[in-house]
Amino acid sequence: MANAHRFDPDNGYKAFDLPGAKPHYNPDRPAQLQHIALDLALDLERRTCQGTCTLSLKPIRDGIDRISLNAVGQHIEAVTVADRPQSFDYDGEQIQVRLAQPMVAGKPLQITLHYRLEQPQRGIYFIAPDPDYPTKPVQVWTQGEDEDSRYWFPGLDFPGQLITSEIRVRVPQPYQAIANGDLVSQETVEDGTIYHWYQRQVHPPYLLALAVGDFECLEDRWRDVALTYYVEKGRTHQAQLTMGKTPRMVELLSDRYGYPYPFSKYAQVCAADFIFGGMENTSMTILTDRCLLDDRAAIDNRAAEALVVHELAHQWFGDLVVINHWSHAWVKEGMATYSETLWTEAEYGADEAAYYRLGDLRSYLEEDKSRYRRPMVTHVYREAIELYDRHIYEKGAGVYHMIRAILGEELFWRAMQHFVQTYAHQTVETIDLVRAIDQATGHNLRPLFDQYVLRGGHPDYRVAYSWDGENHLAKLTVTQTQAKPDHPSSLFDLRLPIAFGYLETVDHGEPKVHLQSLTLRLHEYQQTLFFPLERKPDFISFDQGNHYLKTVVLEYPLPELKAQLRYDPDPLSRIQAAIALAKKGGLEAVQALATALQQDPFWGVRAEVAEQIATIQLDQVEPVLIQALADPEARVRRAAAKSLGQLKTRASYKALKALVKQGDPSYYVEAAAITALGQVGAAEGAGQARHGKTLQRLEAILAGPPGWNEVVRCGAIAALKSFKSSPQALDLLLTYTVAGTPQPLRLEAIKALGPISTGQSQADQERVLDRLRAIARESFFLTQVAVVAALGAMVTPQAMTLLQSLADQTSDGRVRRQAEEAIQKVQAAIGKDKAVEKLQQQLEELKQTNQRLNSRLADLEARSPGPSWSGQGQATGGCPPSGA
Repeated sequence: MANAHRFDPDNGYKAFDLPGAKPHYNPDRPAQLQHIALDLALDLERRTCQGTCTLSLKPIRDGIDRISLNAVGQHIEAVTVADRPQSFDYDGEQIQVRLAQPMVAGKPLQITLHYRLEQPQRGIYFIAPDPDYPTKPVQVWTQGEDEDSRYWFPGLDFPGQLITSEIRVRVPQPYQAIANGDLVSQETVEDGTIYHWYQRQVHPPYLLALAVGDFECLEDRWRDVALTYYVEKGRTHQAQLTMGKTPRMVELLSDRYGYPYPFSKYAQVCAADFIFGGMENTSMTILTDRCLLDDRAAIDNRAAEALVVHELAHQWFGDLVVINHWSHAWVKEGMATYSETLWTEAEYGADEAAYYRLGDLRSYLEEDKSRYRRPMVTHVYREAIELYDRHIYEKGAGVYHMIRAILGEELFWRAMQHFVQTYAHQTVETIDLVRAIDQATGHNLRPLFDQYVLRGGHPDYRVAYSWDGENHLAKLTVTQTQAKPDHPSSLFDLRLPIAFGYLETVDHGEPKVHLQSLTLRLHEYQQTLFFPLERKPDFISFDQGNHYLKTVVLEYPLPELKAQLRYDPDPLSRIQAAIALAKKGGLEAVQALATALQQDPFWGVRAEVAEQIATIQLDQVEPVLIQALADPEARVRRAAAKSLGQLKTRASYKALKALVKQGDPSYYVEAAAITALGQVGAAEGAGQARHGKTLQRLEAILAGPPGWNEVVRCGAIAALKSFKSSPQALDLLLTYTVAGTPQPLRLEAIKALGPISTGQSQADQERVLDRLRAIARESFFLTQVAVVAALGAMVTPQAMTLLQSLADQTSDGRVRRQAEEAIQKVQAAIGKDKAVEKLQQQLEELKQTNQRLNSRLADLEARSPGPSWSGQGQATGGCPPSGA
C-alpha cells in the first residue's frame, strides 16, 4: 500500500512529491537534433504503423561513437547511416546506436530507423467501431506531450530540442491525413493516398502530430493564413458554432503579443475519444469532439470558446516560444490559461473577465487545499505529466494577471511583446521571463516570483474594520492567517490597494460612488492601521479590483457589508461581501442578499448570491430562490436550482419538479434541476412515497433519448448519488456502467458508484467493487480515471487494494498518481469513519450509563418514605424542595 498523507513540514500542507520522486534535468546533448522526417504507412484495420524515422543531427563534440534514442514499445528492424547498417541494442525503452564512424563536430549526420508499431497503447491512437460502439468513427491521432512521442517514433524526446519536421504518410481511401506545417504534396496511389506535410519553422519533438479521419473541412482565413476546422461529417454547423470566432481570436492575440500569428496555417481537428480537452501541436491543434456545441449548448457554454483560445494562445506561448524543461511549463500554460481571461474581457467585458479570474482562483485554491501545495517551478517529480496541474494553469494565469496589475496596461504588454519577440523560435526558462520584464520596463519582479512561483502557497488575509467616530479614524486590522507569528518565512510581502467607498447623493437615482484609494504594504503577521478620514466611509474595498492571488475573510459590520454588496463597482468585492453577509446570517442579511439576487446588474454576482443565501437557515430564503428560477440568465437559474437542492423542503421539491417537467432552454439548468430534485427527494424526512416517485422520475429521464454530451441524463446520474441507502438506485446506476452506454453517461455512472456505495449494505458494496474491478481492466484512459474517482469515494479497505493494483499495473503516470492519492483519501475516510463510530459508541455507552444511574435513582426514590418538612406534621403532597 502507498504511504499515508505526506506533509510538507514547512507549511503543514500535503507534499507534492510522492515516494519515488527525484530531480529531473535535460540530458547532455552529443549532437543537436535539427530535423525529423517520418515516412509511414498506416493499416487502420490492423492498427499498425510501419515506416522510417530519419533524424538529422549536427554533432557538437568529436569522437562520439554511441548515441541513445528514446523509443518505447516499438519494433526496431534496422538502423542505418547513409544506407549502411549500424549495430544497436534495444531494451524496449532506449536504443543504443553504435556508430561505425564516430561523430565529427559540425559535420551533419543522418540516422534512419526502420520500425513498426503494432496496436500501440500510447503516443498514437487508433479509433474504430466495435460491438459496443458500432457508430464510432475510424480515426487515428497522436498525442506527444509530455513524453509520449517516443511511443510512436524514435528520437530525442525532450523539449529542449528544436527541430524542423516532415511527415509523409500513406492512408487508405477515403481518409485524409493532417499534420504540422504545409501540405507539400498529395498523391493518389493504388491502395490509398500519400500526404506529405512539412513544418519549416523549428518546434520541439513533442509537438509533432498526425490526425487521420474521414473529415469534413470548414475553411476560414485570417489575413493570408488558412484556418481550417476538421470535424466528422455532418457536424459543420457545430464546428462553426464552436470555432467560428477563431479569426477574431487570432487577431486579438497577434495584437496583444506583438507578433503576428507565426505559422503558415492553423488547423483544428476534432477527434473522437481524445484523452485531453485539446493539444496545441504546432500549426495543428487537436481538440476533443465533445467540445463541439449545438445551438442549445451554446446558450451558456463558454468552455468551448475558452478551450479554442487556450490552444490558439499556445501557438505563441509553447510553440513559438518553447519551454526548455517541463519544470517551466507554467510559462506557457499560465499564459494560455490567461488568454481565456483576455478573450473574455475583449468579447464580453471587464466584469465577465473578473469573474472568470475568480473561477481560476478557486480552481487553484481547491487543489492547494485538498491535493497538495507546491512551487510552480520544481524539478522534483516522478513523471513530467504530474506537473500539469492547477498550479501551472490557473495559478499561472493568476501570476500573469498580478504582473499586469503591478506594471499597468502599457508596460505589461510592452514586457510580454518584448519576451515573445526576443525568444521567438528559442527555448526559455522562468528567469528569461523575469529578465524580459526587467529589460522592457525597468521593474524587478523577482520578489513576486520568489513568493508565488518559486515557493508554494498564497496569502490568506483576515481583514477587520471599525470606525472611531470621535476621532474620525478608520481602523483596519489585517492578519496573514496562513502564517504563524514565530514563522516569518511563510509571510507574504505585498503592496495591495484599498479603497474607502463613499456614496454621494444625487437627485432621482442611485447614489454616485466615490472611491478614495491608497496602497498598503502588508508584510507582517498582523498589522493594525489607522486612517484619519473626514467622514465615515460607507464601505471598504480590500485589494481594490481583486488582482492578487489570495483568500480574504471580511470582518466588517453589517451596514458596510450591505453597502459594499450593493455599490462596490468591482463584482468580486460584491461577491466577497455576499459571502461575509451569509456567514453573519439573520433576516437583515437575507433581505440584502435577496435584493442583490433580484437587482445586481451582473449575472455572476446574482449566481454567487443564489449560492450564498441558501446557507442561511431561514424560511425567507426559499421564495427568493424559487423566484430566481425565472432569472433571464441561464447561469443564475442553474445556481438557484442547485441551491434549492440544499433546502430539502416541500416547496423546493415542488418548484424543482415543475422545472424538470417543463424543461429549460439550457441543458445545464435542466441537469442542475434534476440533480437537485434527487437531493431533495432522497433527503431524510422526505418519506418513502417521495423517494419512490423521485426514483421513478429519474429512471424515466435516463430511459429518454440521448442528448448533447449527455448533460441532462448525467444530471440524473448525479441525482442517484443522493440515494445512498437505496438498492433500487444502485441497480439503476449499475445499468449505465455497462459498455455500450454513451461514453459521457457511462463515465459519470462509473464515478457515481463510489459515493452511492457509502450507504449500501456490505453485499451491495461488494457488487460495486466487483463492477469496478471488471471495468478497471479496460485500457481507455478516461475510463481508468473514472474508476479511480469511484474507488476514491468509497470507505472500505478493499477499495484501497484495488486502487493499489491499478497504480501498479497502469502505464499512465496520471492514472498512477491519481490512484495513489485516492488511496490516501480512502485511508483518511476510513479513519474518520472509525472515529465517528468510536464517538457513537462512546455516546451509546454514556446513554446506557445515564440510564443505569436514572434507574438507581428511581429505585432509591421508591424506597424512600418521602421528603419531610420542618414544622408541624408531615407533608401530604407537593414538589420536593428546589434543587432536590
